[in-house]
Amino acid sequence: MAQPTAAAGGQFAIGGDMVVNRLGFGALWVTGPDVWGEAADRAAALELLREVVRLGVNLIDTADSYGPHVSEDAIHDALSPYPQDLVVATKGGYTRPHPYAWIPLGRPDYLIQSAKLSARRLGVETIDLWQLHRIDPNVPIHEQFEAIAKLRAEGVIRHVGLSEVGIEEIETAQAYFPVATVQNLYNVANRHSEAVLDWCEAHGVGFMPWYPLGQGSVLSNETLHRVAAKYDAKPSQLALAWLLRRSPVMLPIPGTASLAHLHENVAAAAITLADEDYEALSAIGEDRARRS
Repeated sequence: MAQPTAAAGGQFAIGGDMVVNRLGFGALWVTGPDVWGEAADRAAALELLREVVRLGVNLIDTADSYGPHVSEDAIHDALSPYPQDLVVATKGGYTRPHPYAWIPLGRPDYLIQSAKLSARRLGVETIDLWQLHRIDPNVPIHEQFEAIAKLRAEGVIRHVGLSEVGIEEIETAQAYFPVATVQNLYNVANRHSEAVLDWCEAHGVGFMPWYPLGQGSVLSNETLHRVAAKYDAKPSQLALAWLLRRSPVMLPIPGTASLAHLHENVAAAAITLADEDYEALSAIGEDRARRS
């Protein structure tokens, strides 16, 4: 049986004009341990990124904090000059003084510098999608949004996304720029962003769930294993297939450092869940919410 491509999962137009295959790739793990430094085998990491594109994935998500800078550099070295349909989305707004530190920094001058340096590392004049990695609680929100609006007006970034936000913050941001995507923690077991996802669907905003497999924590679920057996598939594939069916604005970005796992993840785009199986998987998050 031929390897399915990411196109099997359907398409979505980010910002209304950037059409991507909905199953993307998160480039977190093309770095070293703890998302710090170079990958142990950089050549293998670059080849993984090339295989991502060969499998029809044309949405790659990264951040300047991954490495830091390592993931953006790897994407450039592996894929530049980029295929015309490839969207490389990056993020800014975190500092990494040491491997275990993720510190929000939303000073306007820092955000502007971060975006311009990301464009330089990626080798592009304009970043297709730049996302505020976190809103800095220590900087007035309007100052952060004004800086992003300036970047967009200057052509440094094309579309804007936000990460780990609520509906009120998204609506506040809309006064400064159109919000094209939202990237919140979400998976078949963790559904705390359900209301945000519904808002995104109602407004045509792409929703990029990070940790769509819960770093593997959801994959031991008994229901997931039972349903996966019916499809002769891996539990991880069913978790991704559930996300793709959950909403037409869903853009899962599973990451991996393994070619085998990459192929499995992309193959999930071709799985069509029966209604009864979709409902059974949906109950995983509902049961977890009742217990918490």
